[in-house]
Order: sequence, then C-alpha cells, then structure tokens
Amino acid sequence: MREAGAAFEARAQRDLERAGLVLLARNYTTRHGELDLVMRDGDRIVFIEVRQRGRAGHGSAAASITASKRERLVRTASLWLAAHPQHARRACRFDVVSYDGAGAGAQMRWLRGAFDAD
Repeated sequence: MREAGAAFEARAQRDLERAGLVLLARNYTTRHGELDLVMRDGDRIVFIEVRQRGRAGHGSAAASITASKRERLVRTASLWLAAHPQHARRACRFDVVSYDGAGAGAQMRWLRGAFDAD
C-alpha cells in the first residue's frame, strides 16, 4: 500500500511540475501528520494531499479527506511554515490531487484550493 502511495505521489509531483509548480518538500512528517507535497506556485506555497482509490465503492479519492484529516494538514502546514521562516509570509493554499482508478489508467483530478485553513 505504501509503495502504491509513493508511486502516485511521484506521479502527482511530475504532473504538477509540468504545470509549473516547484517542489519544496516531499513527505514532510511531524507527530501531527504528514504533508505529501509542498510546492511553490509563483509566490504561493501549496500544500498538496495526494489520494488514490482503486474503486469508487466508498466514494471518490478526494471525498476521503475528512474534517479531522484537514485539521491535521493545516496543523502540519503551520509547523512547516514555522520551520521555513523564509516562506512564512507567503500566501498559502491547500490542494488535493486525487486519482480514481488503478495503475496507469487512474484519472487525475487536481482540486486547487480544495479547503481553507479555517
């Protein structure tokens, strides 16, 4: 499972770099959670959660991000910003890159500004 997740994270990184984003960190981990990708889009810092679902029986990959998961992402993003003060004053957003389906045929969906840091 972890291998598949890493493969989809790498795929998301490649797709986002082709769209002009620049990688700052991958798999930033704290005791509060993990940020799959931290990228820069122009002057904006983008915290990206990558999700994949092989089958839609339990909903889409993007729909699997719960309120508690969003809270953990926001908390971890705050810690990343504190650890990287050169970026602390930049605008930020939270994106979700989801893949529905299995393997190379999985369909990518990029939700820019998927949620806010309420």
